[in-house]
Amino acid sequence: MSGLRAVVALGLLLFAGALYAQTAVEPEGDPVAGGTLVDREFGVDTRQFGLDRRVEMYQWRRGEGGYEKVWNAAAIDSTGFEPGHENPPRLPLENERWWAPRPTLDAQPLDADVLRSLGEWRVLHPNFSRLPANLAASFQPEGDGLGSAENPLEPEIGDLRVTWRELVLPPLAGKVALRDGAWRRVSVPNAVDPNPAGSAPLREQGRTQRMWPVFGGALVAIVALVVALRRKRERRKAGKGGA
Repeated sequence: MSGLRAVVALGLLLFAGALYAQTAVEPEGDPVAGGTLVDREFGVDTRQFGLDRRVEMYQWRRGEGGYEKVWNAAAIDSTGFEPGHENPPRLPLENERWWAPRPTLDAQPLDADVLRSLGEWRVLHPNFSRLPANLAASFQPEGDGLGSAENPLEPEIGDLRVTWRELVLPPLAGKVALRDGAWRRVSVPNAVDPNPAGSAPLREQGRTQRMWPVFGGALVAIVALVVALRRKRERRKAGKGGA
């Protein structure tokens, strides 16, 4: 009976390990950015997972129909343009992007690829309460950000406008898995989020459904081990009786 008990104990341990691994796959809480991201030049900040500063300059652009004035996020080379259509050689401010340095989920690291592939950029509306004095003299609120034009309705070549976005994450249940000590994105074609906002019962139901194969597989393994051991003992008894 000691051998039988050992087999049953081993089977139960395997079952418990499989059950723990199954129930620990999906996240329980919400992701945490782990700090505040700051555009120090303008005093703009966010506690989300990314901060993006977009700088556009009013410039000349040459097309098939002639020249036109456009807002563009990169300097347009005006070499060869007709006189009176010169652009500044570069943007006086750079486009910048900052990422959360230590994002976590359920106290475990969140892989940077999750932010880049699943995050959604949304317009940020700063209050500019910490706008430095030198920039306050050059910029004024315009639309969703700041502009340098004296008359926003009639900008001039070289005028700037600056806007910001912040990166937010959707619910991550069903989209990430804990592997090698970090939450990483899982690729499931045409998958539907099993845990949309406000549907905790659905998450529990899905988890229970996924646990049944674990229960069944472990139970089959235990039964098979027990049956094999009993048959082995019976053959031994039969051999002794024949002797």
